[in-house]
Amino acid sequence: MSTPTEVEELPETTEKEPSGSSIAFTATLVLLVGLALFGRRLFNAWFTDDGIRTWATMFVGVTVQALPFLVLGVLLSAALTAFVPASFFAKALPKHPALAVPVASASGVVLPGCECASVPVSAALMNRGVTPAAAIAFLLSAPAINPVVLASTAVAFPGQPKVVVARAVTSLAVSMILGWLWLLTGKGGSWLKMPKNRHAHDDGKFEVFRSAMLHDFLHAGGFLVVGAAAAATLNVVVPRAWLDHVAGNLLLSVLILGLLAVLLAICSEADAFVAASLTQFSLTARLAFMVVGPIVDVKLIALQTGTFGPKFAVRFAPATFVVALLASLLVGWWLL
Repeated sequence: MSTPTEVEELPETTEKEPSGSSIAFTATLVLLVGLALFGRRLFNAWFTDDGIRTWATMFVGVTVQALPFLVLGVLLSAALTAFVPASFFAKALPKHPALAVPVASASGVVLPGCECASVPVSAALMNRGVTPAAAIAFLLSAPAINPVVLASTAVAFPGQPKVVVARAVTSLAVSMILGWLWLLTGKGGSWLKMPKNRHAHDDGKFEVFRSAMLHDFLHAGGFLVVGAAAAATLNVVVPRAWLDHVAGNLLLSVLILGLLAVLLAICSEADAFVAASLTQFSLTARLAFMVVGPIVDVKLIALQTGTFGPKFAVRFAPATFVVALLASLLVGWWLL
């Protein structure tokens, strides 16, 4: 006699609980909106001093000008992550590594992506067989010379197309130089921890688009607010004589603004507006700020350490910083 077959119980579907980071981001966003709506009434007494008024005007001006470009960049970056397969890049690049580097660098002109998105995209390229040198070149060029970044730079520096050209030329040169330097270093393979493929294949493309857009906007928006506040504070709090002293020394001003870009970690779609507000400094120093920010800052160093390993980050970040400063000085002397 045959025994009755047991009916398998279907696993109960459990709803995903929101992570702590998403709750923190949501609470921060609600707090910022509340301050924007009711902050004037709450802190009306504070906005009587001319310095505070100037700070508030600069902060709001930089944020409002940069926000549309930030949103556009996040949307395009999320679309690139969700709808363009990594295999496309592997097939489009030349097989020879030395030739693949400039092609990967130039592809950043037409393929927008923010700094946060460039690291996982580069990791996906390596997983699909793209030479690490070309992936590194794309990592540096995509957030620095894409159309949204160049358009925001043109708006931030009206009537000064030479600034847009200088930014594009410098960033493109830095990405190619670092890619070729990676090829020339014989120990590059031992420094790089090949990333694991962490893409969730079960998620639909629109879900990937939604999550990528939300993640990038919350992160980049927070850094934009911090950057705008820092720029306004620098112009209001720091004595004018100090700024004039630093700005009067070309090498010192380039170094200071380069370090400032590393610390502020502003999204590349918005950093031009912060640079434009630093009117005490020369165009060459502000060029260094815009070149350094998208390719080496505190959040990028953390992302690169987690993705490619600490051996990669401790060598790649300082090399990128030095090459970016030298290239900014050279192109600034040539074009600005």
